[in-house]
Amino acid sequence: MRFSFTEDQEALRESARSFLDDQSSSEKVRTSMESDLGYDEALWRRIAQEMGWTAVTIPEEYGGLGLGYVELIALLEEMGAHLLCAPFFSTICLGANAILEAGSDEQKQEYLPAIAAGETRVTLALTEADGTWEADAVKATVRSDGGEFVIEGEKHYVPDGHAADLVLVAARQPDSVGESGIGLYAVPANSAGLNRTPLPTMDRTRRQANVKLDQVRVPKGALLGGNDSAWPAIAKTLSLAAIALSAEQAGGANRCLDMAVQYAKERVQFGRQIGSFQSIKHKCADMLLQVESARSASYYAGWAASVDDPELPVLASLAKSYCSDAYFQCAAESIQIHGGVGFTWEYDVHLHFKRAKSSEILLGSPAYHRELVARGIGLGAKHG
Repeated sequence: MRFSFTEDQEALRESARSFLDDQSSSEKVRTSMESDLGYDEALWRRIAQEMGWTAVTIPEEYGGLGLGYVELIALLEEMGAHLLCAPFFSTICLGANAILEAGSDEQKQEYLPAIAAGETRVTLALTEADGTWEADAVKATVRSDGGEFVIEGEKHYVPDGHAADLVLVAARQPDSVGESGIGLYAVPANSAGLNRTPLPTMDRTRRQANVKLDQVRVPKGALLGGNDSAWPAIAKTLSLAAIALSAEQAGGANRCLDMAVQYAKERVQFGRQIGSFQSIKHKCADMLLQVESARSASYYAGWAASVDDPELPVLASLAKSYCSDAYFQCAAESIQIHGGVGFTWEYDVHLHFKRAKSSEILLGSPAYHRELVARGIGLGAKHG
């Protein structure tokens, strides 16, 4: 493995940083997060058509660029630093990955070119009322009725569920339990009986929705891969998404450090810059350690994803658990260094604090992922 980005990967990251400095500035983030959609559709078109980011990890045979997960990590780190408001994570890191892992070649040909072009927004509807990401939590049911499937249930906390064009719904066959009998069904958002309700979330930079499925009918071809034992593909998708989210978190943590250091250089108390005080120096040093460790965990997991390393599930959970803690702690410490102004509207640090808390829970808490690591290395058993 390489321990640094290649020239092309560095160029991609620098290009992303320059683009987002302008297009995802503090002012534009605030405008987007207050809009009905939660993002700027014109910016989304530019991300897809001008920058080509929606095509990065989609294979060339399906209309993509055929690059790897390391390139995606480089992009996501900058997106996290800039609090990008866009359905990128839901569409690429959840939706496209799920289709790549679970779909047939025919389904990939049907869905992925439009995703790569930014024309189709996708999300994964997995979690339900208890908010957990385990197979046992899937209660939505599906049954055959002639040449169709009928899906019944309710999904909670679906990322960008209010705006997606296609919803990938995890539902189980009647009387199935655990990981067996769970399939992924591609459900168009305009299907009769599918109702979406935006949620009033703490983090307005990444929207979530409840999705209710009331006798929703889809054709037999909607079952991804024609396989109602899709949990291994779902689990792989969740591991890849956890790595992607860890990169966002590492980028956000680094931005919190940068804001804290800048403020410590500017703020004067008792005739001195507060950055000259030992307690502030120690806070910043601790944050730097967390940022660099988070990057290392995220980069290593991203490399593992790019080569399909067999330790991918463990490495994904290691990255997600550490980066979740690092981002939240860096955001909290940055607020402490800013003092009372840290939670005022004029400063961006409170936006990162909210994103950090939201991301900490998304895809499972740090404690949940540490348990997955323990299971993965044979130290723990699944708890009920």
